[in-house]
Amino acid sequence: MKILWGVNALLLLVVVILSSVIFAELFKKPPTTMKPDPSDPRGRVIAKLGDKTITSEDLNQQLLQKHGRELLDQMVDHEVVRMEGNAEGVTVTEDEITKELKRMQQGYDSETQFYESMQEQLGFTPESLRTDLFNKLLLEKLATKSITITDEQVDSYIKAHPDEFISPVQLRLQQIVVGSKEQTDKVAADLNKGMDFAQVAKNRSLDDSTRNKGGDLGWLDENDPFMAPSIMSAAKKLKVGEVSKPVLFNDNFYILKLKELKEDSKAKKDELKEIVRKEMALREAPPLKDVMLKLRERWKVSITF
Repeated sequence: MKILWGVNALLLLVVVILSSVIFAELFKKPPTTMKPDPSDPRGRVIAKLGDKTITSEDLNQQLLQKHGRELLDQMVDHEVVRMEGNAEGVTVTEDEITKELKRMQQGYDSETQFYESMQEQLGFTPESLRTDLFNKLLLEKLATKSITITDEQVDSYIKAHPDEFISPVQLRLQQIVVGSKEQTDKVAADLNKGMDFAQVAKNRSLDDSTRNKGGDLGWLDENDPFMAPSIMSAAKKLKVGEVSKPVLFNDNFYILKLKELKEDSKAKKDELKEIVRKEMALREAPPLKDVMLKLRERWKVSITF
């Protein structure tokens, strides 16, 4: 019986192999119904619906009618911008493109998610996105090349529009909230004994929202509008790891500890200023559409589509 089962299995295997070979050979041959006619000026047949056929030329004509002018305009604009850049000695570096990509990625969970979104929503691959950014940044440079924005103008704008910019200083605070002077003395006694601030907050703080988190308020901008000015004023005077004296607010006493401090580097501040400078220059420049029309006139663009 074992021999018979073995023979049967072997025969079945042979049948499967022969069937695979036969089907492979069949699929290597193109279907006769879809075979292109070399004499047909309409091109290769790409779809068949009963007696009706659709050829590659049919598809090309439809695409050309629907999207041809849009694509042609884009090709012309890109070429004109590059010609003008070469003539004026204006270009865009890879570093500038990379910085713009990093700025665009803010708000996305990851770089991968950003590129997937660009592909799904706009049809951009990473390579085509870099190409599009090159042309966009180059056109902006050409539009603003004769406009000067001073450092004083940039600083004034940032100062006048604080809501548009993240505070350069952020504080990670912990707090203990108590209701009387006697309780502040008990908090001070616990801390002087070397007890951890978070543990004292869990034991004594009246604030339900932060007590179980060891009094942690999370990261706060130095000008956080939701925090009492007297509390933030005391917090900004602290060094990292330092505990404040009790601050009276709304009949309660607040004891604060500065857990961490984040301050933007000079390089990041300079980068922010350059972004503001560019935006201010673009506001003074003519609309980019008008700039593009003038460039077409200069380079004598003629479209007969």
